[in-house]
Amino acid sequence: MAPSSRSPDSRRQQAARAAAALGARREEANRYATLRHFALVWPAGVVAFALVTWACVALGLDESAAKCIYLTAIVFLSLIDSFVSSIGFCVIAIFCLDYFFGQPPFTLRIPSPGHLPDLATFLAASLVITALVRHAHKLGRAQREQASLLDLTHDTIVVRDAAGAITYWNRGAERLYGWQKNEVLGQPLHELLKTRFPVQQQEIAGDLFATGHWEGELISTRRDGEQRVIASRWSLQRGPDGEPMATLESGTDITDRKRAEEALRQSEATYLAEAQKLSSTGSFGWDIESGRVFWSEQSFRIFGYRTDVVPTIGHVMQRIHPDDVERVRNRVAHASSGQHSLDFEHRLLMPDGTTKYLRVVAHAIEADQLRYAGAIMDVTAARQTELQLQDAQAELARITRLTMLGELSASIAHEVGQPLSATVTSAEASLRWLDRDPPCLDEVRTGLTRIISEARRSFQIVGRVRTLAKKNPVQKAAIDVNEIVNESVALIQREILRHGVPLQLKLANDLPHVFADRIQLQQVVINLVMNGIQALDGVTDRPRELSIETRTGPAPDDPVIIAVKDNGVGISDENEKRLFEAFFTTKPQGMGMGLSICHSIIEAHRGTIRASNNAGYGATFECVLPRASADGIEKISRNGRSG
Repeated sequence: MAPSSRSPDSRRQQAARAAAALGARREEANRYATLRHFALVWPAGVVAFALVTWACVALGLDESAAKCIYLTAIVFLSLIDSFVSSIGFCVIAIFCLDYFFGQPPFTLRIPSPGHLPDLATFLAASLVITALVRHAHKLGRAQREQASLLDLTHDTIVVRDAAGAITYWNRGAERLYGWQKNEVLGQPLHELLKTRFPVQQQEIAGDLFATGHWEGELISTRRDGEQRVIASRWSLQRGPDGEPMATLESGTDITDRKRAEEALRQSEATYLAEAQKLSSTGSFGWDIESGRVFWSEQSFRIFGYRTDVVPTIGHVMQRIHPDDVERVRNRVAHASSGQHSLDFEHRLLMPDGTTKYLRVVAHAIEADQLRYAGAIMDVTAARQTELQLQDAQAELARITRLTMLGELSASIAHEVGQPLSATVTSAEASLRWLDRDPPCLDEVRTGLTRIISEARRSFQIVGRVRTLAKKNPVQKAAIDVNEIVNESVALIQREILRHGVPLQLKLANDLPHVFADRIQLQQVVINLVMNGIQALDGVTDRPRELSIETRTGPAPDDPVIIAVKDNGVGISDENEKRLFEAFFTTKPQGMGMGLSICHSIIEAHRGTIRASNNAGYGATFECVLPRASADGIEKISRNGRSG
């Protein structure tokens, strides 16, 4: 199909020609209507003047009476036609007055010079009166049209005077309230409707007089007694002296909308309550100044109170676990002093003896008045799962320690055997000194002292091994990292000597404490040192080096670092990413759990462990642990245990 050859300009020109033709037809139709109007009005006017003239002549009326009747006819005819027609009818009236009522009658002569001004006065008066009547008629018609427009609206439009009496009542008001206009005119508006105001009526009147307008929601009562919610708008009309004359009140019935909004709010509240129930999350509000506390339904469930109880901070404190009371009191005190956000965990001790774990998150919504809104999350299930996971990790760590002790059994036996052998030797020597005559008691005393020393040494070694093997719960406390390093080295000293590895300790002085479990941290240090020893086993082309370094930074929040460094074979690129994975090992007889357990232990202490190759040979493992600050201790121990 060939495209149209018409251009946009030609189409616009065609449309313009069509519009011009339509306008011409309308103009022609208007001219025809005007001619038809004149064809009807003017003959009717002439006939009317003829009848008026005949009646005046037949009744023998004088010129003055005829003027009044003619003026009435002119005014009437002017209302149905234009002002130009009024001028024409005035000229006809003057002709009739002069011809039929002048002296002598039935002539067109002016009887006297004084008669001409009379006719001119009549003409002027007729035109003025006609103009005024036409203007008043137009105003009246405009008012009627406006009133009819006001009746078309669905809104209520009511006008009341300064005394409050109804002076106008549109059809919208009739439809909504049930009273007809003639029934309510003159009655006091708000007494009739039994209006309920959102604030005192005097306050509304003050705003209206001050600004000239007011808007708000009212509750009005219909004729049948039903109450409706009205969005009302008031406008004040003042007189020339500035005094209030009337008030126009327009209103929109928003009852159905308010009901829909309320239904939506209830629906949202229902869904919110159900969602809070499913997520074990409650909401609350707290006005510190007044002390008032507001709870959602789920918050009542979490704290174990009936919903008819008026919640207070006292009700909260009654449920706080005794070990957490001081911490919660401190948080409440901080919030009362202007801290604008809260985020902490604590426990509840319920009346049935069970323990709940809660997380509280809130922020100030009005900082000046210290009003808070927040959420209460029951994290008991998550915390119990976390505790079970920690128990499993602790048990796995213990099993790994036992495996490690098995690997070190020969060294441990040698460490225990040395002091036992020394003890036997000292005991035999002491017996020989006693058998002398006289006995050499000083030598016996020296031997016994040596026996006690070696026995204590054996006891310490056995104690360390027993501690590592024992199944104890995690016990975190503020500890000295340097002590952990020294104790760990003492336990594996024989293994270090057996492999012929020189160990260098670079322990920083005045090192801040960390909040950790002593046994677990010893396990990490021993594991990393043993890995370093094994990495040096195959090194023969250079002096072997192994060091343990502890350090921290100058800032108050700088962490404490334990670094184990060797100059062994290092870490290959393919192994670097999998180094801390469970069951990953590069040793023929290894289980692949050592570094994985170290990683879990350090993470449980809110720390990190990392490994990197050195610039020359070997690798460095670093354990980064937070300092034992009050905030850090609280974060680590949120689960309610010491660990």
